[in-house]
Amino acid sequence: MGIIDIVNTINNNGYVQMSIGEIIKWAQKNSPWPNGLGISCCAIEMMAWASSKFDSSRYGAEVFRMTPRQSDILLVAGTVTYKMGMVVRRIYDQMVDPKWVIAMGACASTGGMFRTYSVIQGIDQFLPVDLFIAGCPPRPEAIFTAWLAIKEKMDKAYNPTLINLGKDVSPTPRAEKYNSDICFDPLNPHHQDYLKRKKPFYGD
Repeated sequence: MGIIDIVNTINNNGYVQMSIGEIIKWAQKNSPWPNGLGISCCAIEMMAWASSKFDSSRYGAEVFRMTPRQSDILLVAGTVTYKMGMVVRRIYDQMVDPKWVIAMGACASTGGMFRTYSVIQGIDQFLPVDLFIAGCPPRPEAIFTAWLAIKEKMDKAYNPTLINLGKDVSPTPRAEKYNSDICFDPLNPHHQDYLKRKKPFYGD
């Protein structure tokens, strides 16, 4: 349910009926704060995505938090070496749950052109990556597509924990396959059907 649906429901009925979990999920998916981990040249495109021309604030992502304790999505933009990998993992561990990871660009996804002993061939070797963005470097429009796919995943595949009381800890996130209606999956044999059908819009 988007903000327009809520306003229309209030105007028609005078009240809105929804669960607490849906309210929490709606607030979290419409204000995901990124931790922009700009390690190399992909960070330039990430800065362009946050600038006024592309305006990431349209999706509630204008608050770039350079501290892991106040961010929801780890946006890894650039080449990750083995020396830097420990730092990236520490930043991820310090993020509060729920948290998501986006690997931006070829270097973060597969090591890119750097087939060397010092570069990690994909951050999915030590992080549960939710989304990979192709390109060297990817355009800001590709980041928008990834952002909408993350919001879609928050809406469909995430259920917030309402009451914990400190008796148990959050489960360790695992990288699992998620069939998105927004992103193109080249490994899907029915990808031609994806190209023909109309895509949903999760911008509200």
